[in-house]
Amino acid sequence: MTKLTRPWRAVIVDDEPPARQTLRMLLARETDFSLVAECGHGRGAIETVASVRPDVLFLDVRMPGLDGFAVLRELGANAVPAIVFVTAYDKYAPQAFEQHAVEYLLKPFTDERFSDVVDHVRRRLRERALASLGERLPDLLAGTVARADYRQLVVKDGSRTHVIPEAEIAWVEADDYYVAIHANGARILARESLKTIEERLDPGVFTRIHRSAIVNTRWIKAIEPVASGDQRLVLTDGTVLRVSRTHRAALMKRL
Repeated sequence: MTKLTRPWRAVIVDDEPPARQTLRMLLARETDFSLVAECGHGRGAIETVASVRPDVLFLDVRMPGLDGFAVLRELGANAVPAIVFVTAYDKYAPQAFEQHAVEYLLKPFTDERFSDVVDHVRRRLRERALASLGERLPDLLAGTVARADYRQLVVKDGSRTHVIPEAEIAWVEADDYYVAIHANGARILARESLKTIEERLDPGVFTRIHRSAIVNTRWIKAIEPVASGDQRLVLTDGTVLRVSRTHRAALMKRL
């Protein structure tokens, strides 16, 4: 089941106060929906939808002034992810589905019918959310990789300056008064503290695994338990590192 980070935002538009009250009462039972606005006429609906950008619109068909279909024409086809037409007249059903309505709620309706409609809306919204994520995922991943590839760590080794792409750094360890940076099979020493190196690395990618080591989480291939109660990491280059119990929770949260 898809887990929501927030309730679906709903707007009710109906010129009859008792009808709005009924929809409000039934919608309050649905914990993953939140009523963010109500309107009694079409012009107010247009302004409200543009302002609050709801996920679902419960829209009466017959209203004075602008009817439900006129509201949608002014809003545009993609203004609201899910539209439920609410009306006492079944003759509008074909036109409603031509307007890409998810559901058609015919007055008077039972609690069970309303629940069925909300279930249908819920499924449609989840499908749209997953489809949207699928469309954006390549760009999101590409952006993450590009950011990691772009960031660089600059350190000095005596008179020599190293410019190391962070994506190439597998892990960093404290070594007496130095740090050893393991990058693409090389071991680069720099006279700095592990703390100052940690502060300069991308905190979304690198994390401390014990008091003397930092790891690039993108290089982690496996996590294995050991008898002492600690864990060990296997990196993609074959390196095995210990994770202390002190830093285990932070590592798992980062992953």
